[in-house]
Amino acid sequence: MAVITAKDVAALRAKTGIGMMECKKALVEADGDVEAAIKILREKGELKAESKMATRIAADGIVEIRKEGNKTAMIEVNSETDFVAKNDTFKAFVGDLLGIIIKEEPKDVDALMACQYDAEMTVDAKVKEMIFKIGEKLTIRRFAVVDGITSTYIHGNGSIGVVAKFETNVADKPEFAAFAKNIALQIGAYPTPYLCREQVPASVLDEEKKILLAQIANDPANASKPDAIKEKMVLGRISKFYDNNCLLDMTYVKDEDMKVGQYVKATAKELGGEIAIVEFYRFEKGEGIQKREENFAEEIAKMTAGK
Repeated sequence: MAVITAKDVAALRAKTGIGMMECKKALVEADGDVEAAIKILREKGELKAESKMATRIAADGIVEIRKEGNKTAMIEVNSETDFVAKNDTFKAFVGDLLGIIIKEEPKDVDALMACQYDAEMTVDAKVKEMIFKIGEKLTIRRFAVVDGITSTYIHGNGSIGVVAKFETNVADKPEFAAFAKNIALQIGAYPTPYLCREQVPASVLDEEKKILLAQIANDPANASKPDAIKEKMVLGRISKFYDNNCLLDMTYVKDEDMKVGQYVKATAKELGGEIAIVEFYRFEKGEGIQKREENFAEEIAKMTAGK
């Protein structure tokens, strides 16, 4: 019979988020085997770890990409810390997910969670197991699957991932590979909402025009100008919006005298064929997730209150 220490119980609690008594009982039942104790807790439905972790914020993690044949998959999986994101077990888990995505092509994250991870469990069950083992909230946030000719880019240790898709008849030329990589690097360098002007929703343009008209109205030098002149000024400034928000209108990062669209046309002419950027995806790790700012002094005060 293994001797269960307070340290053993605390370590299991840190991994699972489950109460001390439940952890102690599971360790006793498992004769001190931590992995067996975790399995016992899961089988008994002690999912308190998930309910407690639901309030935590997972804004770290990794973006990863895999290409197999004509398919390219990119995924963002979030964790609470970069320490977990660098863990080999976590990385292997993300790699397995990419393999499942390429094979099954689920339509969304919910469909992915319902896929079989292996012969014993679904992806959803595997995520829960990983949460128990790692002791952090984990979230499969988003993924994309692209069929066809692509170029990819991963920045750093998975902080940004890019997949760009092309339609071309010169993909077999070495120069095209260099061009496609440059496009992926461009997308990685600058967050870009749209591919071209035609993709910008009318509602977005209308809102931008309202803002520009308000700026002109608040400028003493322009406020008194005729409405027709103000409209022309707005149209001129809208071009700047396209320059900052549409990939083909952006300045090419390796040549400031050229737009990305011009670089595409110049390369197609040079290679004697046709090239078009069809679509692209850019995932930035933790993008848009509000990280919680910890007040350690306040936490310590709460812990020591009444002592």
